[in-house]
Amino acid sequence: MHAALLGFLGLALLGALHAQDSIPVQTNFQQDKLTGRWYSIGLASNSNWFKEKKHLMKMCTTVISSTADGNLEVTSTYPKGDQCEKRNSLYTKMKQPGRFSYTSSRWGSKHDIRVVETNYEEYALVATQISKSTGSSTMVLLYSRTKELSPERLERFTQFSREQGLMDEEILILPQTGESSRWER
Repeated sequence: MHAALLGFLGLALLGALHAQDSIPVQTNFQQDKLTGRWYSIGLASNSNWFKEKKHLMKMCTTVISSTADGNLEVTSTYPKGDQCEKRNSLYTKMKQPGRFSYTSSRWGSKHDIRVVETNYEEYALVATQISKSTGSSTMVLLYSRTKELSPERLERFTQFSREQGLMDEEILILPQTGESSRWER
């Protein structure tokens, strides 16, 4: 019985690793074209924090810029109550273009980030595998250069999120805030 349990756990781990490796990355990724201002249009996740905060979430702006050593500085500004909050993250490039890592000392998590697909001028679909000591989770983000995105792009985001094993209740198109001028800077 002990050997069977170990075998099962080994297969489960192998399956999880295979699922993570099956997430595609944009072909011929061009990092310089990804830089600039984006709006977070969609967010999907099976993490506990998402389930707890989902009803409070709204669209935010994200500015992506390249660092001198080829990494990405990602600054997101989002409404929190009647204030604006900024979060800065440094995405470290990995060997494969379009793939980055990020470690959050605040949350004790490691992030494997992949730009799944983008046309650089309209939208970007980004998938993240998050690992913590308490377990792992998946997050999918849909970015847009404008606050509106075509129904086809929204459907692609929903479809891709489902392909990552996320349920419909874990997929959210973020509402606009109406106070854009204050937090878009």
